[in-house]
Amino acid sequence: MMHTKREGEIRIPSGCAIAAVISKKGRGMTGEKIIESMKPMHDRSNGLGGGFAGYGIYPEYKEQYALHLFYNDSIAKEECERFLKDSFEIVKAELIPTRKIPQITDEPLIWRYFVSPLKSVLASLQLDEKEYVVRTVMKINTEMKGAYVFSSGKNMGAFKAVGFPEDVGYFYKLDEYEAYSWTAHGRYPTNTPGWWGGAHPFALLDYSIVHNGEISSYDANRRFIEMFGYQCTLQTDTEVITYIADYLLRRQGLTQEEMASVIAAPFWSTIQRMPPEEQKRLTYLRSVFSSLLITGPFSIVLGFEGGLMALNDRLKLRSMVVGEKEDKVFIASEEAAIRVMEPDAEHIWSPAGGEPVIIKVEV
Repeated sequence: MMHTKREGEIRIPSGCAIAAVISKKGRGMTGEKIIESMKPMHDRSNGLGGGFAGYGIYPEYKEQYALHLFYNDSIAKEECERFLKDSFEIVKAELIPTRKIPQITDEPLIWRYFVSPLKSVLASLQLDEKEYVVRTVMKINTEMKGAYVFSSGKNMGAFKAVGFPEDVGYFYKLDEYEAYSWTAHGRYPTNTPGWWGGAHPFALLDYSIVHNGEISSYDANRRFIEMFGYQCTLQTDTEVITYIADYLLRRQGLTQEEMASVIAAPFWSTIQRMPPEEQKRLTYLRSVFSSLLITGPFSIVLGFEGGLMALNDRLKLRSMVVGEKEDKVFIASEEAAIRVMEPDAEHIWSPAGGEPVIIKVEV
């Protein structure tokens, strides 16, 4: 008797879809086009995860951290809120607006809080506010059963669920938000479960990651990053990339280019052919951060305040294309997705393996 595989059981290693758009002039764009961009890539997903991140979406609360949380039940919510009230000034707390649609089911309680760390708490712990927010996120996600922080930046937010991305975007009413930058993901889980917290993007502070691929170095990467207070709790290998980004960019002060030279480091044979100064720089990065080299096929888009970075693995084992039109830059797994966002997109090209594409909003 032939066994018919059910949806979600078929393994397609090249699955997953990513897309992004940014206005270099910082102009607001509704989420409508980034949602539409996922439709021609529908078959790269299997309905077990979709999500988006938008930057510049909370201008009225741009000085507060926007904490997005999933709760399993009201008991988890009450416990977490008691903790938050002891540590933060909560400027606003509310349900994240959603549309009830048949494609999205079994949703948890989905709340957001616009908060500022209490100065007295920061002073007593001798921490800056970003480090305190990171520690708060880790504490909630590891110690509070049924509560998960899935977004924690200023003037940005991640929105994700179990479902196809085009349905997830409609569910969260992203057509009613305006952002200068959007990223999107459609998930085809291969090694890890499909659940709300495991959907992409993964976000910490203003950093967010959408990822197509598999991380064969996950255990080595995780063991290293957990020595510095990060905890991988969301059951998806992509989570560790977000913490690596925070560690390298915020805590170590590296540039985006230097981060790319760590996680997608050139081969030693390539480094040996470079000019002496470049050899010295790359040898240092590869040596000091050797445990943060990400191996395996991947294409990622890193969102950050004021910009995007797209990056392939060194062998370019996952597809990624970039296009431009006027002040906008588009990134996607397929050109078809870019054409949906901008039919007249120009200069369509594929980045080389290991070479970052970095776009920043003009100040």
